[in-house]
Amino acid sequence: MSRTAVFDASLSYFLQPLARLLEDPAVTEIMVNGHERVFAERRGRLESVATRFDDEDALLSAIHNLTQYVGRDISPEQPILDARLPSGARVHAIIPPASRVGPCLTIRKFRPDVLSLDDLERLGSLSAEAREFVELCILLRKNIIVSGASGAGKTSLLGALCAVIPADERILLIEDTAELRLRQPHVVALESKSATGGEGLPLRQLFIAALRMRPDRILVGEVRGGEALDMLQAMLSGHSGCLSTVHAATPRDALVRLETLSLMSDVNLPVHVARAQVASAVDLVVQIARFPQDGSRRVTCIAEVGDLDANNQHQIHDLFRVEFEGKSADGKLSAHLETCGRRPGFADEIRQQGLEKLVRKTGALWSAN
Repeated sequence: MSRTAVFDASLSYFLQPLARLLEDPAVTEIMVNGHERVFAERRGRLESVATRFDDEDALLSAIHNLTQYVGRDISPEQPILDARLPSGARVHAIIPPASRVGPCLTIRKFRPDVLSLDDLERLGSLSAEAREFVELCILLRKNIIVSGASGAGKTSLLGALCAVIPADERILLIEDTAELRLRQPHVVALESKSATGGEGLPLRQLFIAALRMRPDRILVGEVRGGEALDMLQAMLSGHSGCLSTVHAATPRDALVRLETLSLMSDVNLPVHVARAQVASAVDLVVQIARFPQDGSRRVTCIAEVGDLDANNQHQIHDLFRVEFEGKSADGKLSAHLETCGRRPGFADEIRQQGLEKLVRKTGALWSAN
C-alpha cells in the first residue's frame, strides 16, 4: 500500500465526523470551531452542521495526522498549520494558545470541475459585455489583478480568465497552494513550500526562478508578501499579460495593498516609488464579491488604473459597475454589470493589434466616437 493510500485511510478515520461534508459536491468549505461546532459553506451560503468530534483530543488527533503527511509539526509553540490534502483540498489549522475556542480546522475543498467564463456568465457573475471586454484585455496582454475578500471566488475567476490565454504561449504559474488547473499545453507550475511541507522554496524565490525560464505569461495565484515587488518589476520590464489575485475590498484598496506588500520586500523602497510602480504596472482591477443574501458571487467592478494625479494619488476609472435591481421571486439578487460609458485609455490597441473582428458586444467601448 502506498504512502498516499495509507494517509487516505487514516485521514478518513480521523475525519469521520466530516465525511458527509467532504463527499458533498455542493460544500465548498468546512469550518470546525472547536470540537463541538461545525459550519459549512454550501452553494455560497454558510450554515451550521449537526455533527461534532467526540472531544478536543479527537480533533487534535486529526490535525496531528495531517502534520505527519506534510512533514510538519504543530504545537503550542508552533500553533498554525497550512497543508494540502491528496485531493487538493487546502487545510488550515490553529490550536491553543493561539485559539481561544480550542483547535480550529478549515478545509477549502478542491473543485472537481473548472469554471469557465461561459459558466460565470450563465450564473450571472458577469455580463456578456464585461466577459467580452476582459477576454479582449487578456489578448491585448493587459496586466490584470483580481481583487476580493476571502471566499469571494477570486481563484475561480482567475482560472476562467486564464483559459483565454492563447495555447501557443509559455505560461509560468506560481502558487502558494496549487489550485489552478490550466488546459494550455505549455504550462510550468511552481508551488512554494508553505503547502507542501518539508523542503521547498518561498514564493519570492520561485518568482525569480520563473523570470529565468523564458515565460510569455506569469500567473501568480495570490500575492501576499514581498513577491508583489517582483511581480510589479516583471510587469514593468516587458513581461506583459500578467494575472494575479489580491485580498482587497475595492480596486483602490487593491492598489494600496500592492504598495504595502511591495514595501515588505527586502528592498528599501520609498512609498512614492512603490505607488508609482503600481500605477505604471497594473492596467485593470477586476473586483469580485460574495453576497450572503443569496450566496452568489459577482464581479462588481472592472476598473482601469491611470497615472498618478498631481497629489501622487491613484486615478481609478470604472469601466463596468454592477447595478442592483432588487430580488427576484426566488430570493436571488437581481443585478447586471453595466458599462460606465468610459472609453479605456488603451482602446486604440484593438485596431493596432488587429483584433477588431473579435469585437461584437463592446464596440462602443473601443470606438473613437
